Amino acid sequence: MHCSVEGGVATITLDSPGNRNALSRQLLEELHVGLDRTEQAGVRVIVLTHTAPVFCAGADLKERSGAGSAAIASSSSLMVRAIERLGSGNAPTIAAVNGPVRAGGVGLMAACDLVVVHPTVTFAFTEVRIGVAPAIISVPILARCGWSKLAASFLTGEAFDATTARDMGLVTHVADDVAATVGTLVGGILAGGPSAVAATRRILRSAAPNMTEMQALSEALFNSPEAAEGMRAFAAKSPPAWSV
Repeated sequence: MHCSVEGGVATITLDSPGNRNALSRQLLEELHVGLDRTEQAGVRVIVLTHTAPVFCAGADLKERSGAGSAAIASSSSLMVRAIERLGSGNAPTIAAVNGPVRAGGVGLMAACDLVVVHPTVTFAFTEVRIGVAPAIISVPILARCGWSKLAASFLTGEAFDATTARDMGLVTHVADDVAATVGTLVGGILAGGPSAVAATRRILRSAAPNMTEMQALSEALFNSPEAAEGMRAFAAKSPPAWSV
């Protein structure tokens, strides 16, 4: 794994092609190091991507096979925390996917706000075929998709394509040029006020927004310096300060 930060965009790259970016303890620990870097001031978007050819093959079964309960619990905790961190914080997250995704890898991908995949990408929840269940990853996945749309793929472990994944709600964009689409999305996010984008992300992630709380949030944002700058820039037909 490696992480770079440029122009308010942090890019985390899963970089263990030797094991198809499988979720070994080492890869998960390195992912957390990358996520630590994204917490620095000025990071406004996080892109999660990968080295070719595979986005993520799921759990590292060689490492898990014969591992004791303590080791399994430790790796599971790292996975849980990674999913939680991708789904929280102020910076929106975008998964940029150009290769196959399996099992736990789908969970990491689904934890992101936006998911951009190439049309040739395939997916599978292979857990049942090795005698386990898609338990941890069900949390972000079921937050995106209705259970009935997932039932066949969860229960059979059969692979499905990018169009099916989009119809499920598992991905947001299917694009021939993943990088260009991600770039457009990043540009759109950076055009918004940082505090406004963070608040909007929290709204999207809330299970059921409360009208009283949303009224208070709206009033607070309209009274904020960021909104004053945004409205000034709109009236002047000039870029707001945060886009300079």
